Amino acid sequence: MSSEAEKRDHRKIGEMLDLFSFHEVAPATPFWHPNGVIIIQELKNYIRTLQKERGYLEIITPILVKKKLYETSGHWEHYRENIYALDIEKETFALKPMNCPGAVLVYSSKIRSYKNLPIRFSEFGSLHRRERTGVVSGLFRAYGFVQDDAHIFCRPSQIAEEIEEVLKLILEIHETFELKTSFALATKPDKAMGDPKLWEKAEDALKFVLQKNKLKHEVHPKDGAFYGPKIDVDIKDSLGRKWTVATVQLDFQMPERFDLSYIAENGQKQRPVIIHRSSIGSFERFIGIILEHYAGALPFWLAPVQCMIIPISDKHLKYAEEIRKELNFIRVEVNDANETVSKKIRDGELQKIPYLMVVGDKEIKAKSVTIRERGKGDLGSIKLGKFIKQCQNSLNRPKN
Repeated sequence: MSSEAEKRDHRKIGEMLDLFSFHEVAPATPFWHPNGVIIIQELKNYIRTLQKERGYLEIITPILVKKKLYETSGHWEHYRENIYALDIEKETFALKPMNCPGAVLVYSSKIRSYKNLPIRFSEFGSLHRRERTGVVSGLFRAYGFVQDDAHIFCRPSQIAEEIEEVLKLILEIHETFELKTSFALATKPDKAMGDPKLWEKAEDALKFVLQKNKLKHEVHPKDGAFYGPKIDVDIKDSLGRKWTVATVQLDFQMPERFDLSYIAENGQKQRPVIIHRSSIGSFERFIGIILEHYAGALPFWLAPVQCMIIPISDKHLKYAEEIRKELNFIRVEVNDANETVSKKIRDGELQKIPYLMVVGDKEIKAKSVTIRERGKGDLGSIKLGKFIKQCQNSLNRPKN
């Protein structure tokens, strides 16, 4: 198992597939290459599609804000050691470590009615957190990363239904990647803020949803966030390793601290509840996990290069280009390097490209292509039209 894990090291795969690199000028923060950006964008598009179906509204909040925002939220008191602070013109600012205070300000920017709730704000927010040097590791734990986040502002009566829908969303995403999901209820930590009665109410609400949906779960005492209890969502990869990638947190405290309200049916102000939610955690960490889970052989819809066309010689380049145009609905490249066909095939296999397509005189005459499929080897000659349909079927992007 240890040997297999070493072969699947995402840092080696990232270099081999030209996805990202690390440089000393930005410690523990990846530089994403074009191939890596494709994976990030495909993941974002997939998650956006699922969220749009469920009524999420995407927002963007500032990365650099005054420290008083985090004093109000409680992060300055309870999370100070993880925040990067900067003094600018005799005032202290902070690089955003969490997305939630920004989402709270968006909510509070106008009067809200009970008719507006729930409001579901999603954000792919760039975050920075100070970590101990000894714990940073590749994409798994970095100083700078992008978090898949959402904050749902709802009435107390809507809590159970909203959390149920969140758990369904998380399960759908994890099943797409063939990851086994498990749950844990994390309760009030020793250093927590707010009324203990609200904590008890929040823990009971999370427990109710888990039990109602018959989701087996462990209990992690005192492991909640400082502002509320949470459901930790763990996944198990193809090597049997367990990772915590998603959380669902129920928060009665931050609405109090920011004096949030909505106008109820009776015309009086009422306090909303916030559900903090992530489905894959940080993009960096999740990509590291699935690179190792699939040993770099990503699903067709997520692969940076989906098909490589290999002309046998320069005289076959024109036909290769014609095919490339026919396949413009996928990510396809023509390998016209001055190398042998066997070398090009070997390179394509090392890059984990799903389809390698060899074309020469025989293929031009028959309007066909010779295909090598990742994991299956040589499939022989196939008519171009049939292969195009095969690619369309293989594409099969989840919900896209």
